[in-house]
Amino acid sequence: KLLYHLEKEEQMPDGMCIDAEGKLWVACIDGGRVIRIDPETGKRIQTVRLPTPRITSCCFGGKDYSEMYVTSAYDGLDEAALAKEPHAGEIFKITGLGVKGIPQNFYAA
Repeated sequence: KLLYHLEKEEQMPDGMCIDAEGKLWVACIDGGRVIRIDPETGKRIQTVRLPTPRITSCCFGGKDYSEMYVTSAYDGLDEAALAKEPHAGEIFKITGLGVKGIPQNFYAA
C-alpha cells in the first residue's frame, strides 16, 4: 500500500524512524530535509530543513528522547561539490520538535 508520494523537492527516502505519537520521520537524501508523515492520513505534517542536501538517516535520542539526530553523507561528491556543501558528512542534533521518540527494541541473537 502506498503511504506517501514524495514531492519532487523531497527527492528520495532513506533512513527513517517512528516518534511516540506513531508518526514516521523520513530522511530525504538529496532533498536536504527530514519530513514527518502521518501514516493514518498519508499527509506530510512537518518538514525540517538541514544545511546540506544528502540527508541519510534520523533517530531520536537524549535523556528523554526529545532530540533528533540526523546523519548526512559526503560520498560521491567531488572537490567542487564538497566546497559548496561544507556540512556534507556531518551529524546534526535537532531540538524543539515538540515530539519525542521511543526507545529502540533490542533483540538477542
